[in-house]
Amino acid sequence: MGQGRLPARLGLACCLLLLLGGSGGLGSRGAMTWGQGEEEEQGPVVEGGRWGRARYEAVKQHLGAVGALSKQYWHYLACKVWQERCEEEEEEEQSSPGWSLPLVGQDYLQILSAWYCSFGKCCKTGDCRIINNLTGLEADLNGQLHGQHLAKEIVARAVQGFLQSPQPEKALVLSFHGWSGTGKNFVARMVAGHLYRDGLRSECVRVFISLFHFPHHKYVDSYKAQLKKQISETVQLCQQSLFIFDEAEKLHFSLLDAIKPFMARSDTKGQVDYRRSIFLFLSNLGGNIINEVALDFWRAGRAREEISMEFLEQRLRLELQEPEESGYARSRLLEENLIDFLVPFLPLEYHHVKLCARDAFLARGLPYTEAALDEVARMMVFVPKEEKLFSAQGCKSVTQRINYFLP
Repeated sequence: MGQGRLPARLGLACCLLLLLGGSGGLGSRGAMTWGQGEEEEQGPVVEGGRWGRARYEAVKQHLGAVGALSKQYWHYLACKVWQERCEEEEEEEQSSPGWSLPLVGQDYLQILSAWYCSFGKCCKTGDCRIINNLTGLEADLNGQLHGQHLAKEIVARAVQGFLQSPQPEKALVLSFHGWSGTGKNFVARMVAGHLYRDGLRSECVRVFISLFHFPHHKYVDSYKAQLKKQISETVQLCQQSLFIFDEAEKLHFSLLDAIKPFMARSDTKGQVDYRRSIFLFLSNLGGNIINEVALDFWRAGRAREEISMEFLEQRLRLELQEPEESGYARSRLLEENLIDFLVPFLPLEYHHVKLCARDAFLARGLPYTEAALDEVARMMVFVPKEEKLFSAQGCKSVTQRINYFLP
């Protein structure tokens, strides 16, 4: 625990104990209200304005009860929030006579601990940080992901159907394909952010970048052991875990082979259950065939929204199964039907880049004009050379380019 957090936590707890003290006294045994004390003890007043002994004893008894109650509140709160060195103390309290925390106070502290846990870690597993905000995910896909009608529909339906299934047969495996900057990482972050309170920082989420985490093929055996260990440990901590593999086309095929058992249908009796896990593979592979289809539709005068998954999927599968392209074919992920959905990301056009620029301005609270959005879009490189239809970088670097408009 960081030293900076402790004083703040202690201060918060002490303030709350002061607020809770009064309500706790109402439910504690042996405690009396001020009104009861005055009615029960009406002894004579001693000369000089001092209280009578009977009233003094009543007040003393009340203050002692409140003090004991506050101590109980503090112990309960500390154990709920930090859960450190509480087991032995709880055993001692259970073996010794005493009074329990009032029910009213317990209700207040349950609410308090739940509120605190919305900001910090309060459970042994990461499952308490799962939110599964499917409504928010669908809304953000529709509002923030531009030019990707296929990706919006597939991701929303696949994730919703999987999470709402009472007993899925296998882990959910989605493979994102398309040019750089078309939204693959953006959607992966969106999924993490709406399924887990801590997003990509969640203990339930693991992100692997091929060339960063597995750079040398000569160490592939060591990578395999480490990867399997991390997946297994994460699922033991969080049954609903999310694994993201960026630059998946650069993964050595033996690494894909190593994780295939985690994605396959299996009998999990007596073992860790991986069927609630989600795997996302992000790859530039297949981008060329996706772009060719989009260009053909444009040249034929047809809207890109007319591109259907049925029309595109077979072409995409054929390209992914070329042995010389990547480990996808050699690992037989597609042939063994381990990938549930291929998710194509179409190339972005000029007006999509303008929408990305608009979102970047809004995210930073900056005013914008149509002229500014046009200027940002014109900074990008568009291909093919003749049509100049698609942004070669997608929306990547748009956020940096609006720095030119800062005062």
